[in-house]
Parts: sequence; C-alpha cells; structure tokens
Amino acid sequence: MDQASKFYIKLNYPLSGYGVPAILDWGFFKILFVENSGMAMGTKLNDFIPFITEKTAKLILTLFRILAIFGLGYWLRDSINKQVHVLLKWALALIFAGALGNIIDSAFYGLIFTDSYNRVASLFPEQGYAPLFYGHVVDMLQFPLVEWDWPTWMPWIGGQHFLFFQYIFNVADTAISTGVGILIVFNKRIFAKTKD
Repeated sequence: MDQASKFYIKLNYPLSGYGVPAILDWGFFKILFVENSGMAMGTKLNDFIPFITEKTAKLILTLFRILAIFGLGYWLRDSINKQVHVLLKWALALIFAGALGNIIDSAFYGLIFTDSYNRVASLFPEQGYAPLFYGHVVDMLQFPLVEWDWPTWMPWIGGQHFLFFQYIFNVADTAISTGVGILIVFNKRIFAKTKD
C-alpha cells in the first residue's frame, strides 16, 4: 500500500507548493504531495550536528536507516522463532514494514524518478533527481483536525495561526506509529515476566 500510494502520487502530481490547493481536501483530511529529505517532520541531522554538510547528513541518515532495518529484521525473525507474544510480532512487523517503505524512498527514488518541481515525475529516466541513498521520502496524508488564531493578548503566540496536526505523513509512517503505539500501550502484556 505504501509504495503503491507513493508511486501513484509521484507519477500523477507535481509537488504541492505553498498556497496551492490540496489534491484532495475534505477539511479534516487532505492529500498533498511533499517530499522529505530528512527525518520525522522534516528535521535534518545537520540541524543537530551543524558542522556536517546537508549531503553528509543525508548519507549518514540513510545508512543508519539501513542498519536499523537489519536490526529490526533480526529482532522480528528471532521473535517469531521464540514464539513470543503475538502483539510483539505485530508491532515489530509494522515497524519493519514502515521502515522498509521509507528506506526504499531514501535509497532508490532519486535514481528511478525525475524531480517533481512544477511537473509530474517520470519513471526510469536516463538520470534521476539524486544519486543512490539521496532520495526523498514521499509524504501525502494530512489530518488538520482543528485550527484557530490565538487571541492577541496571549504572550509570545498572540495573533498567530495554529493548526493542530499540521504534519504530512505516509502509509509507512502510519505503520511505524501503530507498531510503536502497540509496544507502548501493551507493554506490560508483551514483556510480562513469566514466573518460575
């Protein structure tokens, strides 16, 4: 589902520019097209480590994601072999699938697509928009549940516009968040210690 939705958006729409209407707008749910070259919510590694370049930060992030997916895969396989709690298997499977979906974007999309700036991307061009490991993650889902303007009398934020849950994400991010949510909510059940 993740890769199918990303391919569909990438091959049918240009990037959603600021002020451009959403591809689909139901008010509380929107489909947009943005690309994320960094981590969650667009944060980049060089925001935290300012002495490295953005290109180096992107390479480090992609290589770390690849290592992490191998670690997750090992944990998932080990959990299946050890017959652990079914919720742990589901949580790890969701996190693994979501991470793999985003790694595919980061590692290969720069090679297999043209850029999407003011045009619809094409698949398998002679030259893509970025080299191996420098692709951008495609995000498209947004749930802007409520929005308002802060009263002008409030210090620091007075008069500013606020949008609750402004972040744009994808199916892979949803799988990761669901898996982490299962681990948090059912933590005691999943990791219950057995009595001797």
